[in-house]
Amino acid sequence: MNAYASVGAWLDRLPGSILLFVARVGVAAIFFQSGRTKVDGLLHITDSTYALFETEYQLPLIPPHIAAHLATYSEHLFPFLLVFGLFSRVGALGLLGMTAVIEIFVYPDAWPTHLSWAGLLLPILFRGGGRLSLDHLLRVDPAQNRKEKDYAAD
Repeated sequence: MNAYASVGAWLDRLPGSILLFVARVGVAAIFFQSGRTKVDGLLHITDSTYALFETEYQLPLIPPHIAAHLATYSEHLFPFLLVFGLFSRVGALGLLGMTAVIEIFVYPDAWPTHLSWAGLLLPILFRGGGRLSLDHLLRVDPAQNRKEKDYAAD
């Protein structure tokens, strides 16, 4: 047990910002890769993407053509924000919203996957991007800057 306690004490000293960075990059990769399957070239939405939104990804209240654009651009923009840690909370909230829409309207049986995505997004939403982010460097997130003492412990 002494070795276990020693390893635990060592891990407690690691910055929490490392965990936020890994969460940001990990969840960004998931959504960005999904977004890349919807386009060819830079951001030209494919015909098969439109077809998916007309058949499999049907959403109430949003026409398939608009939903295809919203989802595709979101899966490119929000991951970009997360990787660079710029407006991290906005990126996390956007992807969390997409996750909720996918869970509720598209694939309700895939809740374990969606819960794992939410598990990566919620710490970013609540804590911000951490010290390893442009938010911190540029002092973009006022709430995060007020908690500077808290992050010093990270």
